[in-house]
Amino acid sequence: MSDANNEIVSHGKYVELKYQVIDVKTNGVLTEVEFPIGYVHGVNEVLAPAVMMQLEGKAAGDTIEVPIDCNELYGPRDESLVITENLHNVPEEYRKVGTAILMENDKGQTKTFTVTRIAEDVIVIDGNNPLCGREVIFKLEILSVRDATEEEMEYGGKPEKGPDIPGAVPLQ
Repeated sequence: MSDANNEIVSHGKYVELKYQVIDVKTNGVLTEVEFPIGYVHGVNEVLAPAVMMQLEGKAAGDTIEVPIDCNELYGPRDESLVITENLHNVPEEYRKVGTAILMENDKGQTKTFTVTRIAEDVIVIDGNNPLCGREVIFKLEILSVRDATEEEMEYGGKPEKGPDIPGAVPLQ
């Protein structure tokens, strides 16, 4: 085993992990990342601070479970953010469960709503975070931990290189 496998998660380390978000009540998986995510610990936060804190001191190969009360993260559900509308009043491109709709109030503030239900001639659109009111467990599997490069420190992760388009002018 090389020393790189024995590195622990701490400030300035490049970490790759996979995770699931599991609903405590149903034990169902609400979210799961298919591909590992990478970040520089202490430089950028890819998950809630309470979750990031629990990664500190862990090593590659570790799996941890972090219980989170989403009411603390997102606040309680706000039923005034749930809109029930006649299906025919909603443009056809939004008539699919899971569709995100960016809405703007009369003050110019925007908020993302999600289509959560369609039944007969009624559509339900919800502006609450889908995790509102739930207790969940973040189950994280740490895949690798190593020193971050200077470039990764600057970007907070692996710098993404865009596609090479002939004749394109690079962004300044």
